[in-house]
Amino acid sequence: MTQTIRILGIDPGLRKTGWGLVETSGSRLVYVDHGVISIDSKRDLAQRLSGIFEAIQDLVLSYRPHLAGVEETLINSNPRSALKLGQARGVALAALAVNGLEVSEFAPRAIKLAVVGSGAADKTQVAFMVRRLLPKAGEMCFDAADALACAICTAHSRDTVSSRQGQAI
Repeated sequence: MTQTIRILGIDPGLRKTGWGLVETSGSRLVYVDHGVISIDSKRDLAQRLSGIFEAIQDLVLSYRPHLAGVEETLINSNPRSALKLGQARGVALAALAVNGLEVSEFAPRAIKLAVVGSGAADKTQVAFMVRRLLPKAGEMCFDAADALACAICTAHSRDTVSSRQGQAI
């Protein structure tokens, strides 16, 4: 009997942090839920980071995922923006780790490659393929689509590692 694994994908951001949940059972991928954590940009940085942390904690407690995937920070031409985005990513990682989740991290290019087949895909292509792979997800914003794509990438990565471990060396 194949075990069902619930995976939480996170696309971190200071204003909008996307999240998406899928389940895998063998090679079967099933949509569970998705959404966006919206943080008021008028709050100071510490309050915004705390809000992201608490919202992810609530997701983990509500949905009880087995593992998680988080998108890595894209190199930004503005160092100040990259630093702030890195802080949002850091609190997302901490919220997952403090709950004992195994967390995988993926570059945006790796996520696009896993979902679309091209590491250079744009957000519209990613959202389209997420809807094709998970038709029950319906319409969604790019942040949620990116998070579901991260969850799908995590599932594919897990399948690849599991199949390699089953092979004789």
